[in-house]
Amino acid sequence: MSGHSKWKNIMHKKGKTDAQRAKTFTKIGKEIAMCVKAGGPDPDTNSKLKDLIAKAKANNVPGDNIDRVIHKAASSDSENYESITYEGYGPSGVAVIVETATDNRNRTGSDLRHYFDKFGGNLGTTGCVSYMFETKGIILIAAEGIDEDTIMEDALESGADDILVEDDLFEIQTQPYTLHAVKEALEKAGYNIENAEEEKVPSNYITLTNEDDVIKMNRLLEMLEDNDDVQNVWHNWDC
Repeated sequence: MSGHSKWKNIMHKKGKTDAQRAKTFTKIGKEIAMCVKAGGPDPDTNSKLKDLIAKAKANNVPGDNIDRVIHKAASSDSENYESITYEGYGPSGVAVIVETATDNRNRTGSDLRHYFDKFGGNLGTTGCVSYMFETKGIILIAAEGIDEDTIMEDALESGADDILVEDDLFEIQTQPYTLHAVKEALEKAGYNIENAEEEKVPSNYITLTNEDDVIKMNRLLEMLEDNDDVQNVWHNWDC
């Protein structure tokens, strides 16, 4: 699951400082705002918003903050964010996709170009690495106390494509358009969903054997994750 699962990142973020948690809140708030503008403020009719609210709560975003973001996004004076996806290469040709939400594409593009150049990579053109990834729905459920055969049967009956075990977690894979339906079916069956999102899964992975490349790749990912305009980072580094 290296390179596409964000569960370890999510667990890590929960233990960060207040300032770092605030950055996480900002990123999720942007996702919610863009979702509200695209599909409306009612989670009962906007399934993606419903999932984002669950994601926000899983990251300990206070309910008042969530309501405030939704209300503001539904008003006419809300900020307008543009969704831009950048593609490039990290050290030794690691494929990297960066999804952003920005109110200033010049600033965002300049920042990302600087990060890639500084840490042994380079930004590429649209499509240069995206063909190496497939968008899938990924649902994560803690494996403790759950019978593998039972959850596999329940997941497949719910419409899932596959189920894997990774680091004491069940990873349930779906098509992007069936993610919400499978998630709801599993919740109704009594499973506690740890995380459910669309993710870009690489078709192959690159192992970095040079210690300098490992350091640079880690620093590149840290800089990208720390940028307020960056929403998601996908890569095929087998770290």
